[in-house]
Amino acid sequence: MWYMRQAGRSLPEYRQVRGDVPMLESCTRPDMVTEITMQPVRRYDVDAAIFFSDIVVPLKAIGIDLDIKPGVGPVVEDPIRGAGDIKRLRDIEPDDVHYITEAVDQIVGELGDKPLVGFAGAPFTLASYLIEGGPSKNHEHTKALMYGEPELWDELMRRLASISLGFLRTQIEAGASAVQLFDSWVGALSAEDYRALVMPYTSWIFGQLSEYEVPRIHFGVGTGELLGLLGESGADVVGVDWRVPLDKAAQRVQPGLALQGNLDPATLFAPWEVVADRTRDILSRGRAAEGHIFNLGHGVLPTTDPTMLERLTAFVHEETAH
Repeated sequence: MWYMRQAGRSLPEYRQVRGDVPMLESCTRPDMVTEITMQPVRRYDVDAAIFFSDIVVPLKAIGIDLDIKPGVGPVVEDPIRGAGDIKRLRDIEPDDVHYITEAVDQIVGELGDKPLVGFAGAPFTLASYLIEGGPSKNHEHTKALMYGEPELWDELMRRLASISLGFLRTQIEAGASAVQLFDSWVGALSAEDYRALVMPYTSWIFGQLSEYEVPRIHFGVGTGELLGLLGESGADVVGVDWRVPLDKAAQRVQPGLALQGNLDPATLFAPWEVVADRTRDILSRGRAAEGHIFNLGHGVLPTTDPTMLERLTAFVHEETAH
């Protein structure tokens, strides 16, 4: 078990270390990245660390003018809307993210026998940020380009897939034991559009990673109708948000795959008895899958009480000890 966004704003020690350092700058400081990554491991005794970074870090590293604005998210200064804009996206080189290699090496040294999960953003979600200029509810510019200019869409997705792959390779070669590909906004698509216009690029990434023989996790939000396709894309583990019970999710993915999830992060604000009952139900339903990584259905919310996660971690370990 581990938690998405377990290293972050809910921890007072995180806020103390970050201070006034901008998010993207904090991701380039190896000592800070190492400390923040290790904080939840020390506090919660989770079974894995998740590398502290952000999905837009590789875009920033290749020169895209963007920033992460508090309360908003990634904001791109000059959104990509045409062929000339796409040319700004070049492959990522090791020297672009030397701080990632240094940080992973430090973290692995501190973790001992616990695994480090590396991650990257998937092409569709990165494309949405780049085209919309920031977070979007409807992804109207993204879908307009995807539907109306298929050749341009293909070029954009190929370039982003290469960037995501390079970012993941850097983490694996530095010592990450597993990787997760986040496609946060892909739930905005129909299954038909996902299969035709997104899945080929995700599958290419997972295929290229097969040489490393590390577990590959694929996660998106609102992807109940896409779970089977997420599994077909080449992942070993399919992340499930809180909307689909794990026993139902197990029926939607092909044999041989594990599931990850799926407690609603908002549940952690309810009384402990509610958290315990819902967690016990998730663990029971998770037995329908061929493997189960307990996690939340999305990231830890910023105002979550850390003591609730401490209690939850101990509870899951106790419940699954036999």
